[in-house]
Amino acid sequence: MSNIRLFFSKSLSANLTDKLDKSQSHYLTRVMRVKENEVFSLFNKEGEWEAKILGISKSIVEFKTLKQLRQKENIKELWLAFSPIKSNYQNFMIQKATELGVTKFLPIIFDRTVVRKINKERLEKIVIDASEQSNRINVPLIESPQTLDGFLKNNSMDLIFTDLNSNNIKVDKLKLTDKPVCIIIGPEGDFSEPERDKILSFKGVQSVKINENILRSETAVISAISIVNYVIN
Repeated sequence: MSNIRLFFSKSLSANLTDKLDKSQSHYLTRVMRVKENEVFSLFNKEGEWEAKILGISKSIVEFKTLKQLRQKENIKELWLAFSPIKSNYQNFMIQKATELGVTKFLPIIFDRTVVRKINKERLEKIVIDASEQSNRINVPLIESPQTLDGFLKNNSMDLIFTDLNSNNIKVDKLKLTDKPVCIIIGPEGDFSEPERDKILSFKGVQSVKINENILRSETAVISAISIVNYVIN
């Protein structure tokens, strides 16, 4: 069995015959040198399937699914609310957070956010690539940037507030519900006092100091996700 995994956005089922897009066809045939009748795997939130190349016409791969390798996963939702940062650091952050199991990314424009736009198409490609490489089935969603006030209107989550001013250093598992767990990471200049007050007034929030040192945004993300994963898993 080949270890090549590709995300397939359309529905997957047994004995499905379809074609890959131009980019994936090029990767499979020109980069990985996979030939006709050889196998690879396709996945999406519905599961993962072994597929065989039926033919290559005009550089486009036609395939057929052979058998299901993994079924749909029921996983704990883990969200990341973050301030956009410079693209090279942000790309790294999104990649690693995907590898660590984040299921949804929520960019927030804080008072001290410097970068106020994201390249959503680029980030979606990064999460797909990271999911393919890290053996994930569920590819994370990336929402459009929003305000903190808009974000806090969503009461369907347990919020982990990474606050350098907090005296608490542990996430209390007993305070978590069956709702998605959302980690909120501040901008490079930290949260403003009005923002901190709004977050602390959110029902179900836990304020946690993840480190005594001031961490870069991407470092804080990796650290916080690792801590929360340890608690919920």
